Amino acid sequence: MSLFASLREAPAPDVAVEFASNRVSAASLETRGGQPVVAAHAAEPLPDLALVPSLTAANLHDRAAVAGALARVLERVGAPRRIGLVVPDVVAKVSLVRFEQVPTRAQDLEQLIRWQVKKTAPFTIEEAQISYVRGLQAGGGHEFIVALARRSVIEEYEAICAEAGAYAGLVDLATFNVINSVLAAPRVPDADWLLVNVAVDYASIAIMRGRSMIFFRNRGADADGTLADLVHQTAMYYEDRLSGAGFARVILAGAAGTGAQPAADIDEVRRSIGERLTTAVEMVDPRAAAALTDRITAAPTLLDTLAPLVGLLLRDRDQAVV
Repeated sequence: MSLFASLREAPAPDVAVEFASNRVSAASLETRGGQPVVAAHAAEPLPDLALVPSLTAANLHDRAAVAGALARVLERVGAPRRIGLVVPDVVAKVSLVRFEQVPTRAQDLEQLIRWQVKKTAPFTIEEAQISYVRGLQAGGGHEFIVALARRSVIEEYEAICAEAGAYAGLVDLATFNVINSVLAAPRVPDADWLLVNVAVDYASIAIMRGRSMIFFRNRGADADGTLADLVHQTAMYYEDRLSGAGFARVILAGAAGTGAQPAADIDEVRRSIGERLTTAVEMVDPRAAAALTDRITAAPTLLDTLAPLVGLLLRDRDQAVV
């Protein structure tokens, strides 16, 4: 098992599976005419509280319900033996760590990163699964994007997949793979761009400088303030602390896929974010990276569901950064 982008050397899985608090979903890709297309996709809803994402506690509260949904989804995408897993952002603590000098030996670098994140880990470092990837290099220093998860939580997801006959050789976070779906498309800005990814029980914001992540924040759905407020605070930080010159793109993902908001509410979220940033907000569309051949149009809910799955399956391309 590997978490986060250190899996880049792992073989690409046949199918991507996402666990979210409201559903289990899966997709597979194939190549036609030299271009990736979605070959199959499926989603099954979960009962309330069957899966409760957490950094520190058990996530699968109704194991039978989750296992049943997983089995039905896997059957509809060809009963794969090898899969990649997309898990909720909140099962990991993400940090951007900067070092002025980077050890040349990988073992020394890993020890330095472990020492750095140990300071704020909510559990002992011995219980942790840590992965990292190089981020932006600027000003003589080098940033690393570090994901820390409790090993027992990741093993929960792996075990339920193994019981269904699927080996999870790759585990990664939802927002990182929405980013990968954007990066796998032909049009990726070299300038700064913002992604807002909304789930039923959390929202994550990532700021990208071209293909490099320079900011990541996650908050629970029960936090004070609106999503637009959070975006505005992030934009202020971006301007003051990250030498921000404005966003070339602002992308909203997940709002339709939560199943909790009618279209009018999603439009209002999109409008309020756009007003705060004085920038048009586009909805995520993974069809720019992998075409859908079974339909002419696609509902926003389907596009939101497919985005992290497509991102995981295309992450071994040169475009992928996380």
